[in-house]
Amino acid sequence: MALIKSISGIRGTIGGQAGEGLTPVDVVKFAAAYGTWVQQTTGINTIVVGRDARISGEMVNKLVCATLQGLGIDVIDVGLSTTPTVEMAVPAKKAGGGIILTASHNPKQWNALKLLNQKGEFISDEEGKLVLDIAEKESFVFAQVTSLGKYRQTDTALKKHIQAILALPLVDVEAIRAKNFSVVVDAVNSSGGFAVPMLLEALGVKKIEKLFCEPDGNFAHNPEPLPENLREISKIMEKGKFDLGIVVDPDVDRLALVNEDGSMFGEEYTLVAVADYVLKHQKGNTVSNLSSTRALRDVTEKAGGEYAAAAVGEVNVVNMMKAKQAVIGGEGNGGIIYPELHYGRDALVGIALFLTHLANSGTSMTRLRSSYPNYYISKNKIELTPDVDVDHVLQQVQERYAKQPVNTIDGVKIEFGKEWVHLRKSNTEPIIRIYAESDSNATAEHLANKIIADIKEIISVKA
Repeated sequence: MALIKSISGIRGTIGGQAGEGLTPVDVVKFAAAYGTWVQQTTGINTIVVGRDARISGEMVNKLVCATLQGLGIDVIDVGLSTTPTVEMAVPAKKAGGGIILTASHNPKQWNALKLLNQKGEFISDEEGKLVLDIAEKESFVFAQVTSLGKYRQTDTALKKHIQAILALPLVDVEAIRAKNFSVVVDAVNSSGGFAVPMLLEALGVKKIEKLFCEPDGNFAHNPEPLPENLREISKIMEKGKFDLGIVVDPDVDRLALVNEDGSMFGEEYTLVAVADYVLKHQKGNTVSNLSSTRALRDVTEKAGGEYAAAAVGEVNVVNMMKAKQAVIGGEGNGGIIYPELHYGRDALVGIALFLTHLANSGTSMTRLRSSYPNYYISKNKIELTPDVDVDHVLQQVQERYAKQPVNTIDGVKIEFGKEWVHLRKSNTEPIIRIYAESDSNATAEHLANKIIADIKEIISVKA
């Protein structure tokens, strides 16, 4: 069993003893802490709650909603939904915050409470620490019987989300409809199973093949949309009867695309392609995190904009986007953030913008993908013994490559021309994650192995 408390919420496996897994006791405690924080900081007694389709979702939802009511907070329950839909519903409902019950790409035994501020954006590091402190001290007081919060359900949030997407100037419904696209959707039996087809139909797509679109929470494969988990949709696409495949994670904030021949467009390139389209019509800057492909920088600079890298984590990307006034941004895991709609990763707006781009390009998925700079990322990690001072190791690596451009806002990122290596330490275990990118897979792996050898040498000298 596992229970992870962090600034962004509480995440864990269902069952076990309180404090060791995500049990009803832990859910109530953390929901009470968050609700108390919302009351204290906003003075607003309304919170929006939504969930993905995982098996434990209904149980956790009832616990959260009842706890908030117990604090005297009115609950607006949008039910089965997507993370970006809840994010948009918070300001729309003038709520003090929102809770999304989803463990994102984690397997079905996991669930989580992801916490939003009054703007419908993920709470900050400082705010998260305050919530954790309230939970730790159990500094919450429940309401008297005459002051309990009200509960109401609504089924209009997703419809309004889709209407807002259709109203965006860069979403061309007529161009998409005219192409008569045939699409396969893999929604891993969660909320995307109804959300994505609803969007596609609104965009004029009539030929939709649904794969794992029953929102019952029985994930048909590992829910993280990586190539090794997408064999079924790849086989369907290989038959050559469809124009593209669309894959989303359980809470629909990550988007992966599959080419017409069954090959992967590349999760890193979802943002690159959408940014390319946006920048053709809207001059401006872009942001992604330090571990995302350089291709976004190439596309941005070609369009006359400036690229900036943020620390890993959606809240960090959003903060950098605001600082740089970026017109598009996100993460290389297929997370697209389009500020004109809202500041949150949103697979649905990503789909609408990408389909417009594909329709206007007049080409196929494979040809569109080949039009972008080709990079490969090698992802590795080195496990260390608990006695190793990880910060010292990273400092030594930084000093070894002091002549190269180095970024230290999140671990150590070293640039070698158009190649780079990014080292990040784990906050929970003695591990250093090493990502390296180059224009060939072999070179990326060689670069990563060179840094791993450096780390081992530094450790041996220290010993």
